[in-house]
Amino acid sequence: MKQEKIGGSKRRAVNFVTMFGLVVIFAAYMFPFLMVVINSLKQKRDIIKSPFSWLFTIKGLSFDNFVKAFTQMDFPSAFGNSLVITVSATILVTILATMLAYYIVRNNNQISKITFALMVASMIIPFQAIMIPLVSIYGGTLNILNHRVTLIFMHTGFSMSMSVFMFHGFIKENVPMALEEAAYIDGCTHGQTFFKIVMPLLKPVISTMVILNSMAFWNDFLLPSLVLTDKKLLTLPLSTYSFYGTYSADYGTIMAGLLLCVIPILILYIVLQKQIIGGVVAGAVK
Repeated sequence: MKQEKIGGSKRRAVNFVTMFGLVVIFAAYMFPFLMVVINSLKQKRDIIKSPFSWLFTIKGLSFDNFVKAFTQMDFPSAFGNSLVITVSATILVTILATMLAYYIVRNNNQISKITFALMVASMIIPFQAIMIPLVSIYGGTLNILNHRVTLIFMHTGFSMSMSVFMFHGFIKENVPMALEEAAYIDGCTHGQTFFKIVMPLLKPVISTMVILNSMAFWNDFLLPSLVLTDKKLLTLPLSTYSFYGTYSADYGTIMAGLLLCVIPILILYIVLQKQIIGGVVAGAVK
């Protein structure tokens, strides 16, 4: 009985230390975001004077920064550009990656093995290593930069490797061949079997990849900055750069603009969080 009490005390102590550590990590992780929210509601002089002060310690709290950011960054236009690019690239990479992953899994030939190996190998190549040749070829030679279609095409291509890798593992472990054989017996074609039988089973991992790819496309700054130069085509991350001056920056407006960029993708995550968690743990327990 005494040993049980000691064991129970040790377990409570371990749980307390673990929980305390998690709270500290969570606070450290959320502190920058909290400072962005707080400073977006301050005036510029208050941010410069005391950037880490809380809201109740300052005067002049207002939402003027959000109004200014909405107007100066041309939010409707930038939001529309980001939405079109993100949605189009996400749909394309989802459809193409699932189809390719399905083909690789179900056709265990030499071509499939080489294709999958090359895709996995390409995941270790940093974008910075190819961005100069990329701009030189697409801009100088082909002259197709400064188009949303070009950016959508590039986003789709750069995201294919990771997406195929994720879909490949899920299909291999969680999609039984017996269902497809039953569909073929009932008269389904390969296309009907894929879209009506296989695709619905991929819902957890599709939700996970949709949010991951959407966040990557929505928040990307480097690639759009190389492709898009026309002000009418700027995405939200690019439009926030207009708040930076040569010698100074309007920090309050910058913080408000960053929040306007984050809110849409945050809403998407909240809507799909159950599917995302399901996709992360899918295959862990059979």
